[in-house]
This record gives sequence, structure tokens and C-alpha cells, in this order.
Amino acid sequence: MAEQILIEYKKDIASFTLVPSDKGRFELSVDGELVFSKEQEGRFPEYSEIKPKIEACK
Repeated sequence: MAEQILIEYKKDIASFTLVPSDKGRFELSVDGELVFSKEQEGRFPEYSEIKPKIEACK
């Protein structure tokens, strides 16, 4: 998913940070706003549901 995001938004991204976790955590934040949390949702997201959330933050 990181690769998809980087390809889609390469002109809009000033920085991109991946933080490894040993607990299977997955969180996506845009400009400090949490867009998706695997812990809260109980599942890993599909890119098709992440993209509109990223777009809403633009």
C-alpha cells in the first residue's frame, strides 16, 4: 500500500514515514490527522477505501 500511495501522490508528498511495529499496527495519518487505524477498525484497509480519505485531507 505504501508504494501505491507514493506513486499516486508523489507530487503532493513532502515527507513519508514508515514506522515498523512488532504488534501488526497500521495507522495512516495525513498532516497529523489520523485517517485509518487498524487497531480501531480491527482489520487492514483496502487501498480503495484509503484513497478517498487521503483526498478529503487535501
